[in-house]
Amino acid sequence: MGKGCTTVTKYFLFLFNLLFFVFGALIMGFGLWVLFDKESFIAVLQESSDTVKVASYILIGVGSLSMAMGFFGCIGAIYEIRCLLGLYFTCLLLIFIAQVTAAVLIYIQRDPLKHEMSIIIKGMIVNYTGQNKTTEHAWDFIQRTIKCCGWTGPGNWSENALIKNSTQNLYSCSCRNDTLPGTDVKEFGLCENLSPQLPVYETGCITSVEKWLLDNCGIILGICVGVAIVELLGMILSMCLCKSVVQEDYTKVPKY
Repeated sequence: MGKGCTTVTKYFLFLFNLLFFVFGALIMGFGLWVLFDKESFIAVLQESSDTVKVASYILIGVGSLSMAMGFFGCIGAIYEIRCLLGLYFTCLLLIFIAQVTAAVLIYIQRDPLKHEMSIIIKGMIVNYTGQNKTTEHAWDFIQRTIKCCGWTGPGNWSENALIKNSTQNLYSCSCRNDTLPGTDVKEFGLCENLSPQLPVYETGCITSVEKWLLDNCGIILGICVGVAIVELLGMILSMCLCKSVVQEDYTKVPKY
């Protein structure tokens, strides 16, 4: 490889690792958001299942590793240090294999994961009191924002312990459809309605979540493919530069 080509490869690899460092910071930030967020669908799952917490720790770990790899990759590229370039290639290959394995496992286990999520949400609805400021208020926020009621539909709320044992006609306040006549809109808790017809949304949240996933499937898939291409490009560039460094070292050996 010529000197000019080596220089171009070196700076391309430097820029690539700079982007990799930024992506790592974003992944770590997303993991921290999943771990500490208290006002989204994630918070509802996190309170009832250790799976989400484990996933957040994995994201934080992968993000931190990506940032470290980006830093050492930049140093290895600029100073042409073969051991750092080789270490960078190995770590990038391991991350690529881990990502492919995780994607395959999620695809294979999608039905059990969906079932587990359904059990968690329905259990939370049954035990809902409106006093829990983490999971219950997060679920209220979801129902208000997505404009849905219950997991599969508003009928899920008929299983709620307080509603079932009350003589009043109660419903989840966050299910309130403000386009229908009824009592004042409240953000959380249980509300009373005087008429038998409840002024709530008729669509279950599972339908809205699945619709969102279908609408954004192309974007999600595109991001995954883009990350995979970037990782493959990084491996190719690091090997090309590492090979050129080896060749240049051999040319410097005096001949007798």
